[in-house]
This record gives sequence, structure tokens and C-alpha cells, in this order.
Amino acid sequence: MAFKKGINSSSSTALKIRTENHERQSLLLQPPKWWRSTNSLFGTTNSCDPPLVSIHRLGLIILRWTCMPRRSANHRYTWQFLVTVGLAVGASLGSDFLIRLDQDWSDLAAVTSVQLQNKPNMRLDLEGPLIDLLGPTPPLPSPPPETSKRTKKRARAHREELRFLKTPFHLAVSAMESHLLSTSPSTLHFPSPKTLFSNKTTHRNPNFVSLTPKRKLAIQAKLMEKENKLWGGRFEQTVTDKVEKFTESISFDKELYKHDIMGSKAHASMLAKQGLIGESDKDSILKGLDEIQRKIEAGEFEWREDREDVHMNIEATLTEMIGEPAKKLHTARSRNDQVLTDFKLWCRDAIDRIAASIKNLQVAMVKLALSNEGLIVPGYTHLQRAQPVLLPHLLLAYVEQLERDAGRLLDCKLRMNFCPLGACALAGTGLPIDRFMTSEALGFTAPMRNSIDAVSDRDFVMEFLSVNSITAIHLSRLGEEWVLWASEEFGFLIPSDSVSTGSSIMPQKKNPDPMELVRGKSARVIGDLVTLLTLCKGLPLAYNRDLQEDKEPVFDSVKTVVGMLEVSAEFAQNITFNRERIQKSLPAGHLDATTLADYLVNKGLPFRTAHEVVGTCVHLCVSRNLRLEDLTLDDLKHISPAFNQDVYEYLGVENAVNKFSSYGSTGSACVASQLDYWVTKLEISKN
Repeated sequence: MAFKKGINSSSSTALKIRTENHERQSLLLQPPKWWRSTNSLFGTTNSCDPPLVSIHRLGLIILRWTCMPRRSANHRYTWQFLVTVGLAVGASLGSDFLIRLDQDWSDLAAVTSVQLQNKPNMRLDLEGPLIDLLGPTPPLPSPPPETSKRTKKRARAHREELRFLKTPFHLAVSAMESHLLSTSPSTLHFPSPKTLFSNKTTHRNPNFVSLTPKRKLAIQAKLMEKENKLWGGRFEQTVTDKVEKFTESISFDKELYKHDIMGSKAHASMLAKQGLIGESDKDSILKGLDEIQRKIEAGEFEWREDREDVHMNIEATLTEMIGEPAKKLHTARSRNDQVLTDFKLWCRDAIDRIAASIKNLQVAMVKLALSNEGLIVPGYTHLQRAQPVLLPHLLLAYVEQLERDAGRLLDCKLRMNFCPLGACALAGTGLPIDRFMTSEALGFTAPMRNSIDAVSDRDFVMEFLSVNSITAIHLSRLGEEWVLWASEEFGFLIPSDSVSTGSSIMPQKKNPDPMELVRGKSARVIGDLVTLLTLCKGLPLAYNRDLQEDKEPVFDSVKTVVGMLEVSAEFAQNITFNRERIQKSLPAGHLDATTLADYLVNKGLPFRTAHEVVGTCVHLCVSRNLRLEDLTLDDLKHISPAFNQDVYEYLGVENAVNKFSSYGSTGSACVASQLDYWVTKLEISKN
């Protein structure tokens, strides 16, 4: 059976129900005898003519008739099924929608009759939106005791009655509900009875029979898919499905639900204080919003795409729950200032979350430095050996970078923390609202001064993503260094198996994949920033729908940066440094050459002269394949008479490190002081 759209002579929309049997497609069978008594209700004069009738009126009459015993079973089952189909379709398209019943009744009755024999005990406890149309399930009469032939005969009749009450009507409703849940609401097609009642359909599963609240909401959403928009007063037509799909934002902005509810509560309280709504209305709104938040967090809330965004989903649901008071909530508020308020509140929380993750990574890096005190590693410039440095000194360099990242986040939060709520669409409002009250209630510093700027400002988003991009670059640099150090060419760093991956083809491989991905994901965070900059570059004042696209890059940026910080901390807690390999690498590269130049400066030579002398010494070492500390005093004096025996106190990486003494340098005492500072600042226990 398929539904075909058609237009009758009076231009009313109609659906024509046809059988799948093409040979008998146009066959019209005689309706049951009771039909003649209902002609006047439908305004028809020919009892054999398939009438065009109101679904609701037809449903009530058919339901009343089917509850009467001793009627033709085949006709009863047929009409119950057809009316259920009609009611389901009609409810989804509006109460004035009409259908034309044009069907091979005997063929349909035969199908349902077979199903009744196969499932005589199936019953559906009718709930949800269809109950409002069809009425409650008829109560089942109690069976008489089987004590005599007469009572046994009555018991058999009772079982027949139960078989009718348990099966056809409710089975059809269950089948249609099952199909509504699995069919696009915009597709006006329903399967044949054979398909609906096949063993493969979900309604045959006993677990499907009992309607859960979540399923009830899902059915209701399907049946009422095309409700009027909250902004639809001036429109005569609804938007097309493609436009609705393209313009919706609920698929991602439902992330803002908690902050939207928070803003609505503050707004409702302000409206009540200003006398714009009553106290009882305010209480109903606050209670309803609490219940909506509970449902969302319990996974019981049904997000509807046709309601476009998080704001309209919550407001429409609130209206369904509490009625008229909910319609007052949007007083002196536009979605333009509402979404920006929600977004700022969300970004504030996101900044706190990122700052906490930064601190966790700082703690991991400081602990790693504490566990490797005194370990000297080669320092690099241009990726060439430069000077010896203490490993804790190197690790603390990343801690310093992260501290600046945290500082930028806090600066961004301070500039962000001004409230746009009450700016309305762009020009403010003539109603006596108190913007300072809502600003204070939501923890903002003050309301934004200019209402046009308030609804068009996205500076805070661009600044936020700029900070995230810098953080991501710092993490990418850390990832690059550790990936290099874990390579066979360096061999300085050994990640544990718990933070490494292997190769699908090369059994010997052990890859530091987490840090490679940290390096790679930085590109994604930078891309989010570029998206926002490009999005905003040509927008006129004030609000434009383009700005709907600002949220996904921010959500992605925050999620990615938090993930990068967390996995970097995890990696730092699961690595060791190969001291033996590092120690063997130190002699190469003449790392103590700059310290030797400092020695000559202390002897009175100008630095440029000292630089030239040490360069000559290095050239001699390269030609002989020696270290600077391997040169004899005679070799050194031959190059410059300024050299004395005390020169060997400056040669070698250990001596070179100990000679560093400036503030912030890699000298042992300086690094120890830096470690103490971070242990105190980050409240780290050395035990």
C-alpha cells in the first residue's frame, strides 16, 4: 500500500491509499452496512462512494463502531487499520488534512486476519499523542468463572472479545508508531500492511510494545514535525526542508544549554523585579527551566531540528510545560543578545577549563624536572650543538611559555566579561529593564555600553582563538622536540609502552604518536582562528546570520587544545631520559667553546678577540679530532699567551655549566632557584 498525493476538485489536499496489487488497484468494495447510518455525518448521499472526510470525525465514528461487538471481523480490522493510518498521517500534517479511503478492503482484511491468528495475545498500552486522538484503551472485562456449560460458553465469548481488544487496533497503532520513528517526516509514504505486520518489523519485538517516555517524545516529535516557528507570525508558508536543514544550529549549539538556562533565569528574575512579569510567572519559569535542565542532563530531552537552535528548543519546550508564562520570557530580549550572552558565559567556563589543564601540564613538567636534577644535555640553536644546559632548565622553559598562555587567557577573560544581555536586536528597548541587575547576576563586570556593539562583537572570540593558537604552537614545539629526542638518531628520550604505538608492518617500531598528533593538531587550532578571522572580516554592523558559524570553530578549538594539554601531561608522566646515551653525546660539538671565550674576557681580552682565538682552537681540535679539554697548555699558549693552567677549570661540559651565574641562566644554583619558585607557585610537594 502506498500513499499518493493528489488534489480533488475543491483543491483540498488528499492522500489516495492504493493496494500493492496493481491488477485490483482501482477496485472499490462495498463498505459495511453500518456505513449507511453515518452518511448524514459526512454529508454524503451515496453510501458506496468513498467519502472525503475529516480525519478526526472519521476516527471518532470508526472507533465508536469498532468497539461494538458482533460486527463483521474483517471489516472491523480493515477500518481500524485504515483509521490508524489516517490519524497518524493527519496528525503529522494538521487537523484539517483529509484523506481518501480507496482500498481493497478484503485483501487488507485477509492480511490482518492472518496476523491476528499468529499473535493473538499481543497488546499495546496506548500512550503518546495518538491517545489524544483515539481515546484511551478500552478496559478489559473480567472473565466469568468456568463452572458450567453455560459459563464455559460465556468464557469462550469473553476470550473472543479479549482477542479483539488486544490485537487489531493496538497492533496497527504500534506498527504506525514504529514506522513514524524510522521514516523521514517529509516523506509522505507508508508501507503496505504486509510490510508493517511482517516478522522483521520492530513492533513485533515484545520490548517495543511498552512505550518509554523517551520513545513517547520521539513519536510526538515526528507527529508534530511542522509546528509554527516562534517568529512565524508574518509568514504564510513554512520553510522548506532543505532550508531548515541548512540553517539549523541545534546540532552544535545545544552545547550552550546550561548557559542559556542560566541567562534566562537571570532575565526572568529581572523582569519580575521590574514589574514586567508577575512573581508567579517568574516562579513557574524558573521551575520549568530547572526541569528542562534536569531532563537534558538525564538524556530525556528531545532536541528538535525544526526549532532551529538551543534557545528556541528550550523556550518552546518551556511553553509546552507551563503555558502562557513562558511566552513572557522573551520580553526585552532578542536571540541576538541572548546567544552572545550564552556564548560569553560558555567561553568564560572554557577559559577556566583550559587554564586548569595548563596548570596540570606545568605540574607534570616541573615534577619531571625535579626527577632529573643535575642532568646535562646538549643545548641547540639552528638544530646544531650550541652549549651545555641542565635538562630541568630546558623543561622549565616550556613551563614559562605555558604560564604566559595562562596569562593571556586571563587577560582575554577580563576583556570578555561585559554583558550584552538587554541590548535586544541592536537598538535596545523602551521597556524599563535593569541591565546592571542581569549583568551582576551572571557574574559580568558591567553591561556593554553600546547596544549595537553588544550584538555584533566577536572580538572576544578572535582573541580567545588567538590565545589557543599560541598555546597550540607551544605544545607543537614541545611535541617536535620530544619526537626528535625519541628517534634513534638522538635516543635521549624513552617513552613507556603506555604512551607509544607500533607499526602494522614493521614489528620493531615504537612511535611517540601522542606527541606527533599534538604537533599535527596545532594546525587545526590555527585553522579555527583563521576561520573566525575570515568570517568576520567583511560583516557590516550589527548582527548577521554569518555569525552563527562562530561557534563550531570555538568548540573545536577548545576541545582540541584541552586534549593536547591533557595528552602532553600524560606523556610527560610516562617518559624517562637515557642518561647513558646523553652522556656519550656531550663531548661532540665543542659545547664549552663559549665558556672558553668568557675565560679570555676575564683575562682582559676584548670579546671579539677572544671569539677569534677560541675559533682558532676549535679549528685545531677539528683537524686533530680532539675535544677542547684535550688540547695541551702548550697548544693553547701557541694560539694565545693569555691562556694559563686555570683554563682547564672552564673546559668540559660540567665545568662550563657551573660557570653560568647570571639570573635565569642554566647554572646549577640558578636552576635550583627556578625550581623552588615553580614548586611554590604550583603548590607541588617534593615528597
